[in-house]
Amino acid sequence: MQRSIGLLSLTFIAISGILGSGWLFAPLLAAQEAGPSSLIAWGIGGLAMLLLAATFAEIATILPVAGGIGRVPHFSHGSVVSMTMSWTAWVGYNTTATIEVEAVLRYSKSLAPWLYGSDGLLSVAGLAVACLLLFLFTVLNAFGVQFFARINTALTWLKIVVPGLLAAVILTSDFRYDNFSAYGGFAPEGLKGILSAISTGGVIFALIGFRHVIDMAGEARNPKVNVPIALVVSLVVCLLIYGGLQLAFLGALKETQLENGWAALSFPGELGPMAALATAVGALWIVSILDTSARISSFASGLVSVGSNARLGLAMAQNGLFPKFMEALSNRGVPLFSLLVNFFVAALFFVLLPFREVVSLNTSSIVLSFVVGPVAVLAFRSLLPDAPRAFVLPAAPVTGTLAFVVASLIIYWSGWNTMLHLGICLAIGFALMLFRSMQGGFDRLDWREAAWLVPYLAGLVLLSYLGSFGGGAGLIDVGPDILVVGAMATAVYILAVRLRLDQDKFDLYMAEEKADERMEYGETD
Repeated sequence: MQRSIGLLSLTFIAISGILGSGWLFAPLLAAQEAGPSSLIAWGIGGLAMLLLAATFAEIATILPVAGGIGRVPHFSHGSVVSMTMSWTAWVGYNTTATIEVEAVLRYSKSLAPWLYGSDGLLSVAGLAVACLLLFLFTVLNAFGVQFFARINTALTWLKIVVPGLLAAVILTSDFRYDNFSAYGGFAPEGLKGILSAISTGGVIFALIGFRHVIDMAGEARNPKVNVPIALVVSLVVCLLIYGGLQLAFLGALKETQLENGWAALSFPGELGPMAALATAVGALWIVSILDTSARISSFASGLVSVGSNARLGLAMAQNGLFPKFMEALSNRGVPLFSLLVNFFVAALFFVLLPFREVVSLNTSSIVLSFVVGPVAVLAFRSLLPDAPRAFVLPAAPVTGTLAFVVASLIIYWSGWNTMLHLGICLAIGFALMLFRSMQGGFDRLDWREAAWLVPYLAGLVLLSYLGSFGGGAGLIDVGPDILVVGAMATAVYILAVRLRLDQDKFDLYMAEEKADERMEYGETD
């Protein structure tokens, strides 16, 4: 592998993941759930993602490995936890590639109506084009990380400028302050609306794109400094853009559009609400570039997702869940076999699952894998107490607990229906883990360190069923449920930190990792 990604390229990888296909529709989705209080949802979601990013920022300063989301828990809690978390992340990453390709084609429907059938689903020709686009992402990544990073950096400049310019144009036009107090008030759906906007209203789906920095850390220059900076800068920049778009959207709506309430908001056309509002204020010149910008945004996000997922596939092969051939690197330092396997899996999603099912699986599966950050950061404080850290998580026991609780709440807020999909995903992954372990023996499965997963997953399933989100039974009211989920997550967090690897096993895994690094980066003793 080649440590050739600089700070700007690394930051733009995260920005490209965050400013993906959803930025034209995210303000509408959040407003439908929470009305004007969707601004609060973006603030809470941003703080939640910054908390999670901060835990991984410290870890990256001592363990900058490829496929970090899946590889890091291997060194803190062993094989079972790492296989479980990397599996859910890998499924989520593959759904991301599928979603971004679908978005490129959806934005291109006006140019090529034959991509979709009369039922609104991809036609046979559309499916073929979707697979070709996925293959193009694979080929571009195969040319090497430096080539991939240069393409993404060029595309991301446009992704920053266009939405920022759009927000500025609408904000400086006809702004209606009454929209923030009329039509049900500032928070028409109360606390539940704000929390729904965070989980199912597009907030977390958008912001979670920062994860790509963690997976590309193994190819970053000076990762101990650049990774933490890239994580924070990318989230702050994108929060400002999304916040500006949301504010502009809320203030530009007319009375006729809000007469049936926030939940009934709708906009015709493939480019959605932001293009309609720009047209209404007379900014036709920016509308003319929105369709191109939308396609470029989705294309760049898909490109980044495919590259990041290849590193995760490499990490899963190192963990033992995937075959060893997926560890192989091309002469350009790219996990080529991992790229190809991921291509076929992402293509299968187009054929086997309805698009709504793909979307519902995406956020919850990825967020579940993020709970290892808060757990691992404290574990490494004990396992690597003297390692120099360019970034230190302040008040780590408190901050780590809070980050773990926040991640758990996001999963809970995604609702019972999504939890069912996640449960099926975990069951398949567990079966694969048992199959792989039978081939190599059960002696390398770290069951003790994974014991905290049992009460954690069982608690999430039970509380999601009893809760009021996404098809839950509604037996726990909104408000008290935060305390219940928080208490459960705090208890599990304390248990998880205590169940870290013992020092001897950690030293063994680190020795194996150092041997792998000498091969991956062409180093010798």
